[in-house]
Amino acid sequence: MRICLLGPSYPFRGGIAHYMTLLARHLSARGHDVAFLGFIRPYPRWLYPGQTDRDPSQAALTVSTIPMLDWLNPVTWARTARYVSDWRPHLFVVPWWTSFWAPSFYAVLRGVRGAKATNTVLICHNVVEHETNWLKEFCTRRVLGLGDSFLVHSRQDADRLRRWQPGATIIRVPHPTYDPLIPARVGRQEARRRLGIEGKVLLFFGFVRPYKGLAYAIRSLPLILKQHDVTLVVAGEFWRGKREIMALVHRLGVDRHVRIIDRYIPNEELGIYFGAADLLLLPYTSATQSGIVQLAYALDVPVVAARVGGLVEVVEPGGTGYLVEPRSPGAIAEAVDDFYRNERAPQFIERIRQMKHRFSWDQIVEALEHLASSPAGSTPNHRSLAPGKFA
Repeated sequence: MRICLLGPSYPFRGGIAHYMTLLARHLSARGHDVAFLGFIRPYPRWLYPGQTDRDPSQAALTVSTIPMLDWLNPVTWARTARYVSDWRPHLFVVPWWTSFWAPSFYAVLRGVRGAKATNTVLICHNVVEHETNWLKEFCTRRVLGLGDSFLVHSRQDADRLRRWQPGATIIRVPHPTYDPLIPARVGRQEARRRLGIEGKVLLFFGFVRPYKGLAYAIRSLPLILKQHDVTLVVAGEFWRGKREIMALVHRLGVDRHVRIIDRYIPNEELGIYFGAADLLLLPYTSATQSGIVQLAYALDVPVVAARVGGLVEVVEPGGTGYLVEPRSPGAIAEAVDDFYRNERAPQFIERIRQMKHRFSWDQIVEALEHLASSPAGSTPNHRSLAPGKFA
C-alpha cells in the first residue's frame, strides 16, 4: 500500500517529530511504500518561544524525508498538494496539533481533495490546542472538515470530533510507546550520581507551559517534605513563566529541594532523568494525551497524574500510578506520601511491565490499514465509527 505522510521530522525536535518518524519506520517495516514529506521551515522565530527548533540529540531518530512544506511560502503548499495528487497514495496521513498550521494544511488538503483514490487521515494529537480561542477553533474546524477519517488517542478528542463531524470515521487507539527514543537505560544510583542528587527523586519532564501545572507540583513540596526528603527535578525548556516559578520556589522556601534544568533534553539523556526518578509528576490542568507518560512507562517509572483528559485512560490508579484531582497540591502530596510510605514501587513497576503491550505501534499501523478500506472522499453522512478493537 502507498502511504504518504506530511509532518515534521529530524532535524526538527519535539514529540510530533518523534511520532511521525516512528510512524514512518513502522509503516515501512510492515512492507508499505512510504513517502514522508517533511518541513522546510516549521515555525517563525518570533512565534517559537524555545531556544531553537533543532534537535540537539546525538542519538537522534532519523528517517528518509523529502523537504517539501514551508509555512510561509504558498508555492510549497501547492507543490505539496501536487506531489500527493500525482503520487496517488492510498492514504495521506497528516498530524494535527496546533492551528498555526491551518493556512498551509488547509491549502494542501484542499488541493488533494481531487485525488479520488486517496483517503486523507488526520491524526489528531489535540483536536483543540491547549491555549485556544474562537479564531483557533474556527481554523481547526475548517481544516478538520477536509479529512476523510480521523485517528485520535483519547476519548475526549473522539467525543469532540463526533460533535463537530457527526458520522465521521474515527478510530481511537492509545498513544504508542516511545521506547525507540531511548538509546540506553541508566541504573538509579548511576543516574543520580550523574545528576548530583541523593535520596528520593520526583520528576517533572518536558516543555514547561502553563497548562502543565508545574506550580501545583511546587506547592505540594512543603506538604511532602513534612514526611519525606525529596528532590523535584524539573527537566525541560521553559516556554514562559520561569520567573514566576522561581519566585514561588523561593517564597515557599524549597530552593534546596528543586533542581531546574531549563533546556531541551536530548535523547541520550532520557535514561538519566527517568532512571533517577521514583515518580513522574503530571499535574496538568488540561490534557488530551501525553507522550511523556509513554516515556515513563518505557523506563518503568510510575506516574502521578491529574485526572484530566486522556490521562485517565493510560494511568491505572493503584496499578501504574495515581490519578489525583487537578489543581490540588494536597492530592499530589497524598499520592507521593502513599507511594513512599507503603513502598509501592515494586508492584507499580511490575504492573507497568505487564501492560506495556497496550501501547504498541502495531495498533497504529493496523488502524491506518483499517482506514484505508474506507471510501475516500465520502461525505460525513456516509462515515461511521470504526468497530471492534479500534472503538
